[in-house]
Amino acid sequence: MDASTLQATGYGLRFSSLFHSGRGFVFPCDAHGKIALAALSAPQRESYLRARLMVGSELATPVVVRTAAAMADPEAPG
Repeated sequence: MDASTLQATGYGLRFSSLFHSGRGFVFPCDAHGKIALAALSAPQRESYLRARLMVGSELATPVVVRTAAAMADPEAPG
């Protein structure tokens, strides 16, 4: 996922690998983990849908993570 896109949203939905520490997928989301599918490019959308299918077999349940932009904003929830 593009770092500037993640900074713009302030949050990312992270799918961590169950087998390879530090690997996985991160998609821009809101503070509640909602993904704006229409805002993703076709390859990003395909990767997101594939990641959802791999939860439990190759990827952990996704978690919302804050980006540097969200942590610098005192008004950001969480």
